[in-house]
Amino acid sequence: MRSPGKQLVLLMLFASALVPALAQTVGDQAATQQAAGIDPALLAKANAGDAPSQVLVGEAYSAGKGVPRDYKLAADWYHKAADKGDIAGEMHLATLYRDGGGKAIARDMVQAAEWYRRAAEQGDVTAQGILGTLYSMGQGVPLSYPDAYYWLDLAARMKGPNQEKYAANRQSVGTRITADELADVQDRVEKWIASHPR
Repeated sequence: MRSPGKQLVLLMLFASALVPALAQTVGDQAATQQAAGIDPALLAKANAGDAPSQVLVGEAYSAGKGVPRDYKLAADWYHKAADKGDIAGEMHLATLYRDGGGKAIARDMVQAAEWYRRAAEQGDVTAQGILGTLYSMGQGVPLSYPDAYYWLDLAARMKGPNQEKYAANRQSVGTRITADELADVQDRVEKWIASHPR
């Protein structure tokens, strides 16, 4: 027969081994229940690393579609896609940092500008227009009219619903740069266009 002290020690060892396993199970069940409103096939693709699926899962959490609204989880999913160079992931993440996401995601214009830059460098016209505007106001980036003109010029060259707005903003910024700065910016634009056929 074991002594009560040995039984207590064995019971404590058993409990210490069981508590982490139970906590992990409870955590897994909570995560599964929280994601229960998301299409299982979509979630499987997202978990397997498919960037467009990761963006869709992020959108579900951001909008509270089928799951409780959770900006932190939305940002996590957008980040997974954005880290792969997915433009939609970069744009969603930039917008989330620009606008903030409740208490979970603080408004951070530096982060927003960085993610817009990544999308803009890949040729996303909206990102180019927004980044140009950020440079013209010095939000998240240093105030720079030549850089503002550069990004707005790239955006204004593409046909689309905001083309005229980008062109008008480019013209407004153009009144704040010198002829030499304009020549430098135009050289940068031509080099960018040559290396990024649309």
